[in-house]
Amino acid sequence: MHSKTVVITGGNRGIGRDITEMFLDSGYDVFVGSRTIGDLKKLSSDRLKFFSTDVRSQSSVNTLVSAAKGQNGKIDVFINNAGYSEWRPIEQIDESFLTDIISTNLMGAFWGCKAALSAMTAGGSIVNISSIAGKRGSPNNSAYVATKFGLNGLTQALAKEVGPRGIRVNGVCPVLIATEGLEHALQSPHSPAAGDPSGFISRFAVDQAALRRLPKGKDVAAMCLFLASESAAAITGQNINVDCGVFPQ
Repeated sequence: MHSKTVVITGGNRGIGRDITEMFLDSGYDVFVGSRTIGDLKKLSSDRLKFFSTDVRSQSSVNTLVSAAKGQNGKIDVFINNAGYSEWRPIEQIDESFLTDIISTNLMGAFWGCKAALSAMTAGGSIVNISSIAGKRGSPNNSAYVATKFGLNGLTQALAKEVGPRGIRVNGVCPVLIATEGLEHALQSPHSPAAGDPSGFISRFAVDQAALRRLPKGKDVAAMCLFLASESAAAITGQNINVDCGVFPQ
């Protein structure tokens, strides 16, 4: 009997690496597609395979899925995690920047979903890593926010489309997670951090979160694992906040 197979885009660092590690610990065969191997060098497992993948390219994502499908004939779980954030006022958003962030955050998820569905049967689960930025806007963040609103819409529509096939589609919406990628993005003079990313994150936790703390990558990973499991068999089309109560709904 084959173990279950999960494909994770952007699973090489930050939240993605936490997701990769949690699925490995849960016995999955894990296929990671990202542009670089990143922090995966620190994980040693014969159930982990890395493929150089650019989610902006449909053919690149198709190659990743084909390799994973060859493991046991299907994919059980697909996690669209690849993406990035960058604060820019609209006056500084040019065609190159907008094309890249949409191609990565939104189109990349479309290609992931499309490819995954060609390799899934009833019981399959797609999880899209979104953000609470997909539910509320914020200054100097229109491009990123637009991609995440779009991703949440993709999740809802696709759940209706593939539900009759017994396949579930859900989204996870984290708040700020202290990763290297976020720290780098917060260095922008247009971000709300005002030159102090660590201080901003600490103040945000106290001022905004009901629990007076912010989630970690492993909390997002745990939600992904739950949504992939039979325990979530009745859950689809949802965009679930993992935010320690920053945005109660």
